Amino acid sequence: MANRKRVLITGAAGFLGSHLCDRFIKEDFHVIGMDNLITGDLRNIEHLFKLDNFEFYHHDVSTFVFVPGELDYILHFASPASPIDYLKIPIQTLKVGSLGTHNLLGLARVKKARMLIASTSEVYGDPTVNPQPEEYWGNVNPIGPRGVYDEAKRFQEAITMAYHTFHGLETRIVRIFNTYGPRMRLNDGRVLPAFIGQALRGEPLTVFGDGSQTRSFCYVDDLVEGIYRLLFSDYAMPVNIGNPDEITIREFGEEIIKLTGTDQQLISLPLPTDDPKQRRPDITKARELLGWEPKVARAEGLKITYNYFKSLPEKDIQHKSFTNYNK
Repeated sequence: MANRKRVLITGAAGFLGSHLCDRFIKEDFHVIGMDNLITGDLRNIEHLFKLDNFEFYHHDVSTFVFVPGELDYILHFASPASPIDYLKIPIQTLKVGSLGTHNLLGLARVKKARMLIASTSEVYGDPTVNPQPEEYWGNVNPIGPRGVYDEAKRFQEAITMAYHTFHGLETRIVRIFNTYGPRMRLNDGRVLPAFIGQALRGEPLTVFGDGSQTRSFCYVDDLVEGIYRLLFSDYAMPVNIGNPDEITIREFGEEIIKLTGTDQQLISLPLPTDDPKQRRPDITKARELLGWEPKVARAEGLKITYNYFKSLPEKDIQHKSFTNYNK
């Protein structure tokens, strides 16, 4: 349709970006996907290539970004998102959060587009407050191994707010907590795919420290709904989107063992530097401003995700280059 709204989604071939492409296609937008494929996978969006309202640019947003024609919305989801990735490519991680965000804000200003950036609970670092409200400034080590990701996201928020206040640009900031679902990379270092990969291979499940660290897992469909509502709200300050149902890593490992019907043991390894002890979003703002809260129970979402991982080619299941970083 000629009057379709046009949206640019960066990181389109990644886990979250691909689900966002699906949602905006479903809502009858013209979707422009962009990804440099460092961590993204075209298989996540290949089903969209045949559509007349989807196009894809293989491009690194850390360089100059140009998109022909009108543009109504930009969703910036281009970034490594797992510890194994941003420890392996730290410079690229910093560049996509800084230069990439700057380039896209400039594009949004030229196109008069509303821009939503994907921030993260990592801006809170290893929090001293639980649950974490948006007003909490965080406890971040800027020169630690996680600093390249944490500070990239904190800078991303700062420059976005600067464009909002100085240029009057329409901006939105979502702070994403642990999310899971189909299209995650099985061995990307995050705790859920790492646990399921180990279970599928018949290996012990690795827990760092004593496993008392907590995480709060949100199913991807719930997250996408929250992002969609935030984009079309009139609220420019950061909003937490995540599931406040908190669980320890050790308890979560036991859930995975039960889910997979295996008899693996949990084994402990030394705790990584700056590993957050607690992760639980305060979603009061999301409830009040967006009328949003998660709907998918963890047991239901885990079953869907496990069935997805089981359906992967055997070579993908057996590949184990990465380590569980409890993210």
